[in-house]
Amino acid sequence: MRRSPTVYRYVAAVSVLGLAVLVWTAFDRSAEIPRDSKEWLTLALLTFFIVLGELRPIQVSRGEDKEEITTSTTFAFALLLSFGTALAVLVQAGACLVGEVILHRRQGQWWKSLFNVAQLTLALAGSGAVLRLFTLPRSGAHAFEASDLGIILAAGVVFFVINNGLAGMGLALSLDIPVLAYLRRDLGFQMWTASMMLALAPVVVVTTDRNPWLIFLLALPLVGIYWGSQQAVLNEHQALHDSLTGLPNRTLLRDRAQQAILNCQRDESGLAVMIMDLDRFKEINDTLGHHNGDLLLKQIGPRLRACLRQSDGIARLGGDEFAVLLRKLDDNSTAVQVAAKIRKSFEQPFELQGLSLNVEPSIGIALYPDHGADVDLLLQRADVAMYIAKENRSGFTSYVAEQDQYSAKRLALAGELRHALDERPEEELLLYYQPKAELSSGRVVGVETLLRWQHPRHALMPPDDFIPIAEHTGLIRPLTLYAIDAALEQLRMWQGESPDVTIAINLSVRNLLDRHLQDDVARLLEKWVIAPHRLRFEITESVIMTDTKRSMAALAALHDMGVRLSVDDFGTGHSSLTYLKQLPVSEIKIDKSFVMNMAATSNDAVIVRSTIDLGRNLGMQVVAEGVEDEVIWNQLSLLGCDLAQGHFVSRPLSSKDMTSWLGRGEQALGPSRPKPRPAVGPLWLDPDPSRRV
Repeated sequence: MRRSPTVYRYVAAVSVLGLAVLVWTAFDRSAEIPRDSKEWLTLALLTFFIVLGELRPIQVSRGEDKEEITTSTTFAFALLLSFGTALAVLVQAGACLVGEVILHRRQGQWWKSLFNVAQLTLALAGSGAVLRLFTLPRSGAHAFEASDLGIILAAGVVFFVINNGLAGMGLALSLDIPVLAYLRRDLGFQMWTASMMLALAPVVVVTTDRNPWLIFLLALPLVGIYWGSQQAVLNEHQALHDSLTGLPNRTLLRDRAQQAILNCQRDESGLAVMIMDLDRFKEINDTLGHHNGDLLLKQIGPRLRACLRQSDGIARLGGDEFAVLLRKLDDNSTAVQVAAKIRKSFEQPFELQGLSLNVEPSIGIALYPDHGADVDLLLQRADVAMYIAKENRSGFTSYVAEQDQYSAKRLALAGELRHALDERPEEELLLYYQPKAELSSGRVVGVETLLRWQHPRHALMPPDDFIPIAEHTGLIRPLTLYAIDAALEQLRMWQGESPDVTIAINLSVRNLLDRHLQDDVARLLEKWVIAPHRLRFEITESVIMTDTKRSMAALAALHDMGVRLSVDDFGTGHSSLTYLKQLPVSEIKIDKSFVMNMAATSNDAVIVRSTIDLGRNLGMQVVAEGVEDEVIWNQLSLLGCDLAQGHFVSRPLSSKDMTSWLGRGEQALGPSRPKPRPAVGPLWLDPDPSRRV
C-alpha cells in the first residue's frame, strides 16, 4: 500500500518527540530508585511481567482484523505509580524493543518499532506529569487514600488518550480516512479493554506493597484472559477461513468486499470481484485421489498471491472455486490485466508428488460500480461471467448484461424447481413413458421414463431445459429420487396386466457419482416390491467417461444388485471399445441421429449396421432410437436389431394414457400393421418417408 508523505512526517514527529522524552528521563538525576530489597524485588517482578506481556499479547477480534492488547499496560502503569516516570518509561521502552526483536514483528520496518516505543513513552510521561502535578506520593499502598483515586483515574485517562490517540491517528493517516471519524470508532472500541488493564494497576501496587510474590496470584486471571482470547481468536479464524487452504472463506470475503465498497464510495474509486474455478479439476481429483486434489488446492493461494498487490484479497468459496478482490482500481482494464496475469501464472505446471499437472482456470470479472453496487450482486455477476468464460473457453471474461439473460432465468428456474420438488411434485413434475418393442414380434417389453416439468408459466418443459439447472444447483439427487420413486410406483400398478414390462430411467453423471445411489435404489425397490431386473438405468457415453474409475465402480454395484444397465445415445460419445467391453451393461441404444437418416445416408446406415453387429458380438441387446416410420422398422428388423423405440411405436405417453395403451393389450406391430418387407437394394437407397413430429 502506498502511503502519503503526511504519514511519514507524522511518524517522524512522534518518534522524535518520544525519543527526546526517553533520553531526558534516562538522564534525569531526580529519578527515584528502589530503596530496599523489597522494592528491588517489586521492580524485578514488574519488569518480568511487562516483558512477558509484550511477548504474549492478547489478541482480540475486530471485524476482519486482529487487535493486540498487551498486559504490559497494567504492570507499566503500576510501575509508574510505584517508582515514577523514569523507571516506567525505561522499562517499558526496553520491553518493547525486546518484544520486537524476539517476535520479529517489524522486520524491515524499524520505523514502526521506533514509533511504538515513542508512543508508549509519551503516554507514560503524560501520566507521570499528572501524578506529579497533583503530588501523588510514591509510598506504595499505604499512601493511597480515597481522594487519590481521582488522581489515578486522571492519569489513566491521559495514558489512554495519548497512547491510543497517537496510534489511531497514525492508522487513520495510513488508511487515508478521516482522522476524527476513525478516532471516534477506534477509541470507543479500545476504551473497555484499556480501562480494564489500567484499573488493575492500583491493585497490583497494593498487592506488591503487601508481598511482592502475591503478584503471581494476581496474574492468574490475566493468564485465563490470555488463553480464553487465544481460543476465541482461533474459533473466529476457523469460522472465517477455509480449513484446507487457510484462505478467507465466503463470509470473510463478503465483509472485506463491503468495507472496500465503502472506501470506494468515499474515494470515488473502483474495485473488482473475480471468481475463478479450475477447469477439469474433477478429473484430477478423481483420477489421483482426493488427497492429491487437496494438495493442488493448497497451491492455488500462493500462486494467486504472487499475481496480486498486498492490498488485494483472496478467498476460497468452496470446492475448486476461488475469489479475488481487487481494491482501489483507477482503471477497469486493470482487472483484465490481472486476470491475464493469473492465467499466465497457471501455465507453470503444479508439482504433486513427482507429477507435473497443467491446470487452467476460468475467471469471471465483475466491476464496482459498473456491474453492481453491493457485494452479493457483484459475486453473482462474477459467477455468471465465470460460467460464460468456461462455456466459451475464453479463459476469462468480464460481466456483460446482455449475456446474463439466460443466467438470470436459470437462477429463477432453480428456485422454482426447488419449490416444485418440495411443494408440488405430483402436479408439476410429470413422468411420460415411451414403449420399446421387439422388432421380431412387435411385443412391448419395456418403457423409458421421460421427465417433464409442467411449469406454471412456461408450459410443459423438456428435460434439457431444467436437468442442467438441477445438476448445477444440487437438485439432481432429489429430482432423480422422485423420478425413480414415481416410476417404480407406476410399474407396480402395471404389475397385473404387464408383469414382464421393464422400466428405464436416465441417470446423469451427478447421479452416478452419488455414493448414496445404491442404497437409495435398494430402498425404493423394496418399498414398491419390484424385482431389480425390471429396473434399467440408461447412461450416456459421456457420463461414463467423466470419471471412469468411479463410474465403473458405481455401475458394478448396481449390476450386482440385479439392476440392468444400458448405454444411451451410443455412437455420439467418446468411449472406447475397451471401456464398452468392461462395462456391466446388457444393452446399447443407437442414437436416433443415425437411425432416422439411415435410409437416405450411407454413413448412418453403416454405423447402424456396425453397432448392431458389435452389440450381437458382445452379447448385448441393441435398441434403435428414433424409429419414425415403417421403412426404418423393416430395415432394422432385417439387420437383426432387437428393439425399436420411436414415434412409429408410440409417442411418449402420460401415465394414464400409457396405462390405457398397455391395458388394451395391443402390440406395437400386430396383425393390423403391415408385415415387414425386404428392403430393395442397399439400405440407404430406400426412399425416406420419415416424418418428424
